[in-house]
Amino acid sequence: MWIVAVAWIYVVALMAATEPSIVHGLMTFLFYCALPLSIVFYLTGSKRRRARRAAQARNAAVGTGAAPGTDPEAGAAAVAVAVPAAVPVPAKGGHRGPDGSAGSGGGTGG
Repeated sequence: MWIVAVAWIYVVALMAATEPSIVHGLMTFLFYCALPLSIVFYLTGSKRRRARRAAQARNAAVGTGAAPGTDPEAGAAAVAVAVPAAVPVPAKGGHRGPDGSAGSGGGTGG
């Protein structure tokens, strides 16, 4: 695609150079080269833009823990609320050891 665009720019630049005045040459270059190529590149880049936008949405959803297709801001709020509720709270009066006992830890319990 790029080689076609470069070749077209070359052809139109030669066409513009043969115009009788600079104004005609600039108008030729603008309307035969710059405007059409910008439209063509915009249209051919739409698939890449759509894929990039989808990848950014996917990365944002993975980063916040939200399901794909949901609002990343709402997903972050839902995760922030759900995580504290899922963490067990130790009983009042002390820490629990790794085995689940309520002792002070380190001792044999005797």
